Amino acid sequence: MRISPDVGPGVSSPAPRVQHRLHRIVRTGTCPWPGPVGDAVHRPSLLAGRESSVLSQIYSYNTSCSCYRAVMWKPARALRVSPEDREWLEAIIRGGKTPQRVVLRARMVLGAAAGHANHRLAKELGISRPTLLRWRQRYRDAGVAGLLKDAPRPGRRKRIGATKVEAIVNATLHTTPRDATHWTVRTMAKAQRVSPATVHRIWQAATLQPHRTKTFKLSRDPHFVRKLRDVVGLYMNPPAKALVLSVDEKSQIQALDRTQPVLPLRPGLPARQTHDYTRHGTTTLFAALNVLEGHVIDACHPRHTHAEFLAFLDKINRETPRSRDIHLILDNYGTHTHATVKAWMGAHPRFHFHFTPTGASWLNLVERFFAEITRKRIRRGTFRSVPALIAAIRAYVRDHNKHPRPFIWTATAVAILRKIKHCKQALETGH
Repeated sequence: MRISPDVGPGVSSPAPRVQHRLHRIVRTGTCPWPGPVGDAVHRPSLLAGRESSVLSQIYSYNTSCSCYRAVMWKPARALRVSPEDREWLEAIIRGGKTPQRVVLRARMVLGAAAGHANHRLAKELGISRPTLLRWRQRYRDAGVAGLLKDAPRPGRRKRIGATKVEAIVNATLHTTPRDATHWTVRTMAKAQRVSPATVHRIWQAATLQPHRTKTFKLSRDPHFVRKLRDVVGLYMNPPAKALVLSVDEKSQIQALDRTQPVLPLRPGLPARQTHDYTRHGTTTLFAALNVLEGHVIDACHPRHTHAEFLAFLDKINRETPRSRDIHLILDNYGTHTHATVKAWMGAHPRFHFHFTPTGASWLNLVERFFAEITRKRIRRGTFRSVPALIAAIRAYVRDHNKHPRPFIWTATAVAILRKIKHCKQALETGH
């Protein structure tokens, strides 16, 4: 028996698999469909001489249930593309070095903007209709930029569960190995029976760095708050018609000479110098940093007693306008409070001393200048005598004063006190 393809108006010819199934239904008398068609098939007497009638009923049932009907896609609206995006997409297509996957996506968007049907456009570009719909939606969400790169993939499934991750983090925070002061990637991996790469990823995600340590110091000065507000107030709100100078001395600067010549910098190799050295003596650098302008007044002396400090004060007095008051920010070093220094202050009423709290030299802004000169000029320098060291220091200060740049203090007294309060709470609770 041959099934005629013309079984009804608007019904397509069934696929070969469907035809085989219909032949089987007619031959065996079994039918999975309910209703009158199933009754007709399950009653062999009704099939005698009426095979074409049964098939007609089956096709009628499929037609009413939308089975084996030719699929008619709903026409999609034309994609809205701005003139700027259209110009960009056309440039992408014309580009000789544009990846072909990006060119294909640009053609999808331009074709959709031209109003072409999705199934027709997908057939022309040699892609599937879901792929076309996906990139149409990507353009709506992210514009042309969304076409230039693929969306992130989920990646492979995680092999380490949340319980193991929590165990590694807790062990890092609250335990130490028996034979060391801190965990390393390999010791933790061995203890937790995972790979070192897994421990590294977990530490990186949790921002844990057990190999690092930092130092801190809390001032025990009973007048800490008052001195803090005084010094920070000078930085952030200096008095009118006055100079604010941050003063300190960098003592025991060594004139070091390497025992072997320094090997110069080469491609792939840093400059190299011997670890041992010959010391030719020391000097002390006195510096007064103008907080507003960044200008530095300097002097080098072999010692740093009250006599050298008085000589430096005389230099400041000579090199500053006599009509201006001078506010000096100092630490609590003994030479700054010597009796002769106090007598000198009495003879120079335009000078006013402001002391930082005990153990809080970080409040003195000139320390920032000392860090710069140490890093740039002194630490890696080679000096065969103390005069050579002093000449290098003066040359650095002279170049600095040609184009001075002030260090801007930004931390308020309230913010500093808040951090100190948090630090004290951490000391009390242990974490």
